Amino acid sequence: MDITLLIPTAIELIKSYPWFGVVASVITLASAIVALTPTPKAGTPLSFAYKLIEVLALNIGKAKQTGK
Repeated sequence: MDITLLIPTAIELIKSYPWFGVVASVITLASAIVALTPTPKAGTPLSFAYKLIEVLALNIGKAKQTGK
């Protein structure tokens, strides 16, 4: 596949689905938050919010940092 076809296709995708930019922004912001903050201890009120942000950042499965 020619790389020059991917950019116009991506632009058309963004134009066709205005929610695409919102979803990409949420993932980007959540990824930045998870990367810049330490993981809270399990059982704390912050740990539930942190787990939710990790899911929004798509840090699941093998992408998740275990601290080991």
